[in-house]
Amino acid sequence: MAAGGDEKSIDRLAIAEFFRRTHGVTGLVDDFRTDETECSVAFKGPAFSADATVNRKTGAYELSVTREGWVALINDLHKGRHTGNGWAWLIDVSAVVLSLVAATGLWLLFYVRRRRASGLWTSIAGTVVLWILYRALVK
Repeated sequence: MAAGGDEKSIDRLAIAEFFRRTHGVTGLVDDFRTDETECSVAFKGPAFSADATVNRKTGAYELSVTREGWVALINDLHKGRHTGNGWAWLIDVSAVVLSLVAATGLWLLFYVRRRRASGLWTSIAGTVVLWILYRALVK
C-alpha cells in the first residue's frame, strides 16, 4: 500500500483487494472513507463483517473481523442482507414461483367442488391467525 498522497491518488480497489488476498476478507465493500491521516474500509457479508483502518503516512493498518454463527447466516440470507444482486434475484424469482404455486392451489380449491367449503374455511382461518400474529409481533 502506498503511503501518503492526496485523496484522489488512493487506489480503493487495491486496498480492498489487499485485505481480501492477505487476510481472506470476504463480503462486499460497504463503506470506504478517507481523511488527511487515514483510510477506513468496511466489508459486509452474510454473518460477516470486517473493518480496517489504514494510516496514510506509514501504511500501517488495523483489521477487525467478526464472523457470526449459522443462525445469523440463515437470518441474513433470509432477509437478503449484505448478499448482493444475485441473491436478491433469487429471492424475487422464488417469490414469483411461490405465488404461482399459491394461485394454482386456489384455482384447484375452487375447481374441486367437494373440498371447496373446507378449503375456504381453512384459508380464512389461516389468514386470520397470520393477521393476529402479525399485529401482535410487529409494533
